[in-house]
Amino acid sequence: MAEQTPLRPSPLALTVLFLLLGEPLHPYEMQRRIKLWGKDQVVNVAQRANLYKTIERLHQAGLIAVRQTERDQRFPERTVYELTEAGSRVSREWLIEMLGTPRNEFPRFPAALSFIMTLSPGVAEEVLDRRARAVRETLADLERALSGADGPLPPRITLIETEYLRAMTQAELDWLCSVIDELRSGTLSWSYAELAEAAKQSLA
Repeated sequence: MAEQTPLRPSPLALTVLFLLLGEPLHPYEMQRRIKLWGKDQVVNVAQRANLYKTIERLHQAGLIAVRQTERDQRFPERTVYELTEAGSRVSREWLIEMLGTPRNEFPRFPAALSFIMTLSPGVAEEVLDRRARAVRETLADLERALSGADGPLPPRITLIETEYLRAMTQAELDWLCSVIDELRSGTLSWSYAELAEAAKQSLA
């Protein structure tokens, strides 16, 4: 029998474990709480299938267990999961590792930036300006979430990831604005001939 590959930590798996640290839950309630508490800003639960796959992997790894199956005529049958002793230990290990160890997660934007020179400076300015407008809207939403505009704020520590997102979003917007200004002024520019020569030299 092949040895089972250890389960790797992921934002969604960590979230499931810590949701179950509070009390046993079924997947629908997990997803509802993730969205209710704004954790969908940092965890991808857009597709419920991803949540079910993560739950199955955690179950197979022995980090969670089936507590009971709920049957109600109004809803499909729901499986309630609970955290195991191993899950409690591993969740803490993952949390400490993910907090303390930087990791390159290869987001899309830097990858796309590495090929921006294939666009003309004018087109590059247009698309980065479009991104900057979207980032401004995201920043406004984060500011609103931290302002208490929607009601009394919970303890600050429960919004710490939103503070981080605000800081990162503000930094991205500042950087975008500086690059857009350089593109508009012409201080940042390029041509096919210039890039072709640079590529030739790098291969020499």
